[in-house]
Amino acid sequence: MDMSDAVIVKSSRLKSVVWNDFDRIKKGDTCVAVCRHCKKKLSGSSTSGTSHLRNHLIRCQRRSNHGLAQYITAREKRKEGSLAITNFSLDQDPNKDDTVSLVNIKFEQAQLKDESVNTGNSNFDQRRSRFDLARMIILHGYPLAMVEHVGFRAFVKNLQPLFELVTLNRVEADCIEIYDKERKKMNEMLDKLPGKISISADVWTANGDAEYLCLTSNYIDESWELRRRILNFIRIDPSHTGDILSEAVMSCLMDWDIDRKLFSMILDGCSTCDNIATRIGERLMQNRFLYCNGQLFDIRCVANVLNVMSQLALGAVTEIVHKIRETTRYIKSSQTVLAKFNEMAKEVGIISQKCLFLDNPMQWNSTYSMLEAALEFKDVLILLQENDIAYNISLSEVEWERLAIVTSYLKLFVEVINIFTRSKYPTANIYFPELCDVKLHFIEWGKNSDPCISSLVVQLRSKFDEYWDKCSLGLAAAAMLDPRFKMKLVDYYYPQIYGSMSASRIEEVFEGVKALYNEHSIGSPLASHDQGLAWQVENGSSSLSLPWSAKDSRDRLMGFDKFLHETSQGEGAKSDLDKYLEEPLFPRNVDFNILNWWKVHTPRYPVLSMMARNVLGIPMSKVAPELAFNYSGRVLDRDWSSLNPATVQALVCSQDWIRSELEN
Repeated sequence: MDMSDAVIVKSSRLKSVVWNDFDRIKKGDTCVAVCRHCKKKLSGSSTSGTSHLRNHLIRCQRRSNHGLAQYITAREKRKEGSLAITNFSLDQDPNKDDTVSLVNIKFEQAQLKDESVNTGNSNFDQRRSRFDLARMIILHGYPLAMVEHVGFRAFVKNLQPLFELVTLNRVEADCIEIYDKERKKMNEMLDKLPGKISISADVWTANGDAEYLCLTSNYIDESWELRRRILNFIRIDPSHTGDILSEAVMSCLMDWDIDRKLFSMILDGCSTCDNIATRIGERLMQNRFLYCNGQLFDIRCVANVLNVMSQLALGAVTEIVHKIRETTRYIKSSQTVLAKFNEMAKEVGIISQKCLFLDNPMQWNSTYSMLEAALEFKDVLILLQENDIAYNISLSEVEWERLAIVTSYLKLFVEVINIFTRSKYPTANIYFPELCDVKLHFIEWGKNSDPCISSLVVQLRSKFDEYWDKCSLGLAAAAMLDPRFKMKLVDYYYPQIYGSMSASRIEEVFEGVKALYNEHSIGSPLASHDQGLAWQVENGSSSLSLPWSAKDSRDRLMGFDKFLHETSQGEGAKSDLDKYLEEPLFPRNVDFNILNWWKVHTPRYPVLSMMARNVLGIPMSKVAPELAFNYSGRVLDRDWSSLNPATVQALVCSQDWIRSELEN
């Protein structure tokens, strides 16, 4: 065809993306589409459609991106399919905090008709890409509204013109669909757990004074790994009573069908939490779901207790803390004053790695560090007061003494919390020795004659004893299950703590442990496996149940098997607990993994190992390491806060599950 007098047609009606690669040329009444890459001419008539143009683009070898997905549109209505990301691992150089590469990504998906298009070397799948986008938003906490941002839409369209951009409502629906699928997987996993579950509850704040209750499951899985998974994230009214909140929690537990699998519940120390724990505990006790009459059910977060105690301690020296803060601010306000201060420090002979700094009032450990630094420069500050007429803040000797005492209290609290939050294996056994040490410190602190300090110690001790009375049995039981200590740790600390009353206290712990073991033994399918036999008694006669045909009358040793079983059940038989306590202690080492020890020794202690799985999985501290010293608590992302509560729960729970899967 002679194209000498042809003209290129530019029309806003050419909506298809294929026209990015074709020029439409009109000669007379005939329209021709000319490929911009190979210059091949095809029909450009409006009645011809664009399918032939798309087919050409797939085959066109001169396209610079011929190995990538091509411009082929899927049908508007698609059949439902499933999408799951598997074998997704993180390959990260620990020395490069900002570099994360995702490797070995594989997709499993159902065969979707009209959903994907084979383009030679790759496939484009609209539905899969849509769910990749939703999963990315969940995983990284992006705002849902980003799909309608102009910059994002331009980026995606240039990156993959085949992708049909989605609306906020569409991506929200996709996120909820992902949540539903992940929840089903979570439900199946919880149902197959070999042990019990401990639930921790936290309150998050959101925009506009809204509050959410976060319920998290804590358990040791079949591989003897300690796991934490968020189960519910529900909107609550701050004015609601403990009765209403307890009903909400109970409803969540029953919805997951784990009320019968509950071992303990970890809450903060407040009257509302007391009410919640009491009501839920009573409900579970009615159905006999709890061990030891619920003695191990109501556990309080030790980090929360230590945080409350730190607030009490700082509150007792509020004026002194204010003076130190203003002193630091004055010295830091001028280079001249700072230089003068440093010169005085040299005169006094203070050579320290520390320096004065202002604290963050919302992080009490930073306040502790500020006070500790001020105490180190005490002599310099006194000298500054004598030589700088502009410096009019003074501390008396009594104030300095009180500051030193309170700072020593804070130092202990910081050290204990750091041990808990930085532990490589944060199982329940690590808490007992540290808290026994705190208990012993109170004995010494109570000897101070200063009325101010004495009054403070009474408050601190009252708060700690309230926690100790409620949780000491669980703490001691967890310590007993540590093969490096067993009952010896209780034998060591209790005489120092209780003096002449220690024998009865030790006996209480031992009887509590035995009762817990006996209840596990009764309810354990492994109880009969101690001897490798299981007996069934029918109409007064006993027969041995074995995986092979042991009921064969020709089995000449059946009588021996019966004899062996009966004699092994006599007085001379030892339980798992007896054998465990009689054997030597395991040597202490720094990097001891208690869960790995119990995993290896499960065949030897089948019943006791089940008890260990339940007790060691109790999260004695439920506070995240980054919030261990924080007064404000958890705060929900601003963008997510504006969404409806059902969507918020879907996003928060799905994010936790997907991140946990990637970490594993």
